[in-house]
Amino acid sequence: MKIKIPIYLQILIGMCVGIVAGAIAFQTGSQQAITDWVKPWGQIFIRLLQLVAVPLVFISLVKGVIGLTDISRFSKMGLKTVGVYVCTTVVAILVGVTLVSTIKPGRFFDAGQTVAMEETFSKTVSEVVEEQLRHDEPLAFLYEIVPNNIISAAGDNRRMLQVIFFALLFGVSALSIGKKKAKPVIKLVNSLSDIILKMVDYIIKAAPYGVMALMAGLVTDSSGDIRLFGALAVYGVTVLAGLFFLIFGFYPLLVKLFTRIPVRRFLKEAYPAQLLAFTTSSSAATLPVTMDVAKNKLGIHNETCSFVLPIGVTINMDGTSCFQAVSIIFIAQVLGLDLTMGQILTIIFMTTISSIGTPGIPGGSYVVMTMVLSSVGIPAQGLALILGIDRPLDMVRTVTNITGDMVVAAIVAPKKDELEIEN
Repeated sequence: MKIKIPIYLQILIGMCVGIVAGAIAFQTGSQQAITDWVKPWGQIFIRLLQLVAVPLVFISLVKGVIGLTDISRFSKMGLKTVGVYVCTTVVAILVGVTLVSTIKPGRFFDAGQTVAMEETFSKTVSEVVEEQLRHDEPLAFLYEIVPNNIISAAGDNRRMLQVIFFALLFGVSALSIGKKKAKPVIKLVNSLSDIILKMVDYIIKAAPYGVMALMAGLVTDSSGDIRLFGALAVYGVTVLAGLFFLIFGFYPLLVKLFTRIPVRRFLKEAYPAQLLAFTTSSSAATLPVTMDVAKNKLGIHNETCSFVLPIGVTINMDGTSCFQAVSIIFIAQVLGLDLTMGQILTIIFMTTISSIGTPGIPGGSYVVMTMVLSSVGIPAQGLALILGIDRPLDMVRTVTNITGDMVVAAIVAPKKDELEIEN
C-alpha cells in the first residue's frame, strides 16, 4: 500500500533537506553551486505564488462581497474586521515597545560592529531611503490606496492595497445593482475562482521542493556573515520574545475568549500555513494555504474567509508591527538617542497607520520603517544595523501575521455561519 505523506510533512522534510544541503555546501566551500543551481528554484517557487496572489485576492474579495445578502451586512462585517485588526496591531506594538524598553538590547552593541555593518549594508540602505523619499508626504499612504490605473496596480504586488480597494468597490457596485443584473458577473467570478484555486493546488504541490531550495540558499547566505548573528543576538531574542508571546499567548487567549474553536485544535490545524509562512516570509504567498486551513480545518465559513483573510494580508501586520517597534527603539538605543514619551507615542501611532500599507512580501517592511524612523528624528541609515539578521526574523514575523489573520477571521465569523467544529 502506497503511503501518502501530508503536504505539511513534505514541506518540513524539504526544509530539513535544504538546511542540511546548505550546511554541507558551506563546510565544503561549494556555496556558489547552491547559489547558481539550487537557490533559483526557490525564487521560482516564490514567483509562482506571487503570480496567483493578485488574482486570488481580487477574485476572493469580489466573490466574498457579492456573496453577502446586502450592503448593510458588508458594512457590518467590514467595520468589525478593520476594528479587530487595528486592536490586535496596537497590542502587538505595545508588546514590542515594552520588551525593547525593558531589555534594552542596544546597550549590548559594540560601536565597531555598528560601523562595519553600516558599511556592509550602505548600498541597500541608500536604496531604501531613496524609495522612502519618493513617498514622504504625510498622507502618502492614503493617496496610494486609490489606483489611477488598475492594470498597473495589478502588475505590482507592492500595490496590493490598490487591488483590494478596486475589488471592494467593484464588489459593492455589483451588489448594489442586484443579483439579477449581476448574474453574468457572478457566474464569471465563480468560474475564475475555481480556476485560480486549481492553479494554486498545482503550485502548492511544488512547495516541498521550493522550500528546500529556499532554505539551502538561506543557510549558505547567512553562514558567511555569522558574526552578525552573534553581535545582534540580544536584539533577535527580544524580537522573537514579542512574536512568540503573540503566537502562543495573545492569540490563544483571543481564540478562547471570542470563538468556539478549542485552542489546542487551532494551534494544531494552523501549523501547515504557519510552516509555509515561515519558509516563504510572505503573507501574500501563503494566502492560498491560509484560506484552505481556515475553511477546511478550522471550520470558518467560506464567505468570511474570502472577505477577511485577503484584507488581512495587507492591513493586519501584527508581527511586522511588533518587529518595527522593537527595531526602531533598538536603533535609537544603539545610536545613543533618548526617546521622549511623545516620540514613543508617535512610534506607536505611525507604526499602526503605516502597517496598513506594508506589502505582505519578504522585506516589505523596509520602506515603511524608514518613514517611521524619520518621523521621530532617527537617521534612516540606522536601518543598516538590523538588515544582517532580518531574514530569519522576517520568517517568524510572517508566521505571526498569518496566525493573526486566522484568529481575526474566527472572531469575525458569525456563529450561525460557522461550520460544525469537532472538539
